[in-house]
Amino acid sequence: MKLESYVVGRWVAGEGEGRPFVDPTTGEELGRIDATGIDGAAVLDHARSVGGPALAGLSFAERGAILKVIADTLTANRDAYGEIARKNSGNTVRDAAVDIDGGIATLKVYARLGQSLGEAKTIVEPGTEQLSRAGTFAARHIWTSRPGAALQINAFNFPSWGMWEKVATALLAGVPSVAKPASATAWLSYQMVADVIAAGVVPDGALQIVCGGGQSLVSALTPFDSLAFTGSAATGATLRADAAEAQPRITIEADSINATILGPDAGPDSEIFALAVREVVGALSVKAGQLCTNIRRVLVPAAHAEAFRDAVAAKVAALTVGNPADQSVRVGPLVDLGQRQAALDGIEALSREAAVVAGGGIPNAVVGADPETGAFVAPTLLYCADPAAARAVHEIEVFGPCATVMPYESVSDAVALAARGSGSLALSLFSDDAAVKRTAVLGVAPYHGRVMSVDGEVGRDHTGHSIVMPQCVHGGPGRAGGGEELGGARGLRLHMQRTAVQGGPGFLGELAADAVEATL
Repeated sequence: MKLESYVVGRWVAGEGEGRPFVDPTTGEELGRIDATGIDGAAVLDHARSVGGPALAGLSFAERGAILKVIADTLTANRDAYGEIARKNSGNTVRDAAVDIDGGIATLKVYARLGQSLGEAKTIVEPGTEQLSRAGTFAARHIWTSRPGAALQINAFNFPSWGMWEKVATALLAGVPSVAKPASATAWLSYQMVADVIAAGVVPDGALQIVCGGGQSLVSALTPFDSLAFTGSAATGATLRADAAEAQPRITIEADSINATILGPDAGPDSEIFALAVREVVGALSVKAGQLCTNIRRVLVPAAHAEAFRDAVAAKVAALTVGNPADQSVRVGPLVDLGQRQAALDGIEALSREAAVVAGGGIPNAVVGADPETGAFVAPTLLYCADPAAARAVHEIEVFGPCATVMPYESVSDAVALAARGSGSLALSLFSDDAAVKRTAVLGVAPYHGRVMSVDGEVGRDHTGHSIVMPQCVHGGPGRAGGGEELGGARGLRLHMQRTAVQGGPGFLGELAADAVEATL
C-alpha cells in the first residue's frame, strides 16, 4: 500500500519510493508514503482560486451543513478507522475513541455553530463607536473571510482530531484547507479524507491532503494564507523561519511541560486526592502518554507527596502493557521505535534529577507482543525531591507514559514551579479550598492556555486534564508555541480579517443588516 495525495481535484501518487509507516506493536511495515513530484504551489493555488470562491459563496449555515455531512460520513465508517488506529498508531479501543470520536465531535460542534450564525457570510461585532460630536461619523468592526488557503501540518499522535479540528474552523470561516498529516500515522487521515471525497460532500478545492513531505507547500505560502502547525518546538521554529519572507498568519502548538497541582487541603483520605491520583494514572496510560496536553509534572504538598507518589505507583503497577488488540491491555506502544528511543533518552535525563519509582524503560514482558520489536515503554513515575533546584524536569518533555511527582511548600511555591515550564498548554488544579483555587488559578493563568479546576462540586464530572474541548481555546504561551485554536467562534479568527469600517450611521447599519452580530 502506498498512500496517495488528493490535490488539484484528483488522487496523485508520489514519484519516489517513499518512507515506510509501520505497525508499532510488531514493527511490521504497513505501507509507504511519498509526495515527491507534487507541486505545492499548484496545490495552494487550486485552494485559493477554486476552493476559496466556492466556500465564500456559502453562508455560515451552509458551511455548517457541510461539516455535519462530513461528520456523518466519518461516523458511518468509524469501525474501519478504529482498526487503522490500532494497526498504525498502536491505539487501544479507548485511545482510538479519543482521537476518532474527538474529531467527529469537533466537526459537529462547528456544524452547530454554523447553524447558529445563520445565513450571513460576514460577522459584525456588537457596538458602534461614535467618532464625531454630531454622531454623523462612526465605526463598526466587521470580520470577513481571508482570500487565502489554510495549510495545516499535523502531529503523529492525533491523525483524526488534529486534522479535523483545523479543517472545521477553516471551512466554517470560508477558507479552503490543505492538510499535511505526519507521515508515521497518515493512513488514518488519508482514509478519512478519501471517504469524504468519495461521498462528494465538499466543494472542489475546499479540502486537499498531501501525504508525504510538505516542503514545497511551505515555500509557496503567501501573505493571505495561514499555517497551523502542531509538533515539536524545533520544527515549529524552522517553519517560522521558512515562511518568514511570505509572512502568512502562523499558529503553532509545540512542546509543553504541563502540570497538575494538588491543593494543600486535599489529604490522602479525601475524595479530591483520589481524583488527582486517577487523573495522573490516566496520564500514564491513555494513548501511551502521547498527548500534547498530558500531565508531565505533578505538584503535591510536601506533607502528602510521598503518600501521593505511592498511591499512583500502586495503580501504575497494575497497568497492562501490550498488544492493543487484547482487550486487557491498558497501555499500547508508542508510535514507532524512534519515538521509543526518544522517550527512553528523556527518562534517562530526568532520572539524573529524580528517582525512578515505577517503570523507567522497556517493560520486561508485554501481552501478546515482543517488548523489543514493539515500541513499548513501561509507564514511568519519577519523584524529584528538590524541584526548585532541578532543571530537566521543567525543560524536558518525555512524549510517552512518564510523569514526575514533586513536593511544594506553599501555594505560591507551586505556582512558581508550574511557571518553570516556560509556557504550557494545560494545567489542572485539585482543591476544595476557595482561597487556594483563586490564588493558584490567577497565578498560573499567564503561563497557560487552559486551566482546569476540580473540586467537590465538579467531582468526576469533568472532561479530563488532557482532553481539548472545541468550545475552549487550545494553545499556550512561550515554549508551547504561542498559538491558539478552537474556542468556539474564536477559532474563526485565524481565517478571518477584522476591519474597522468608518462611515455614516446609515451605511454602517446597512452593513450590519447583512452580517451576523457576534464576538470573536
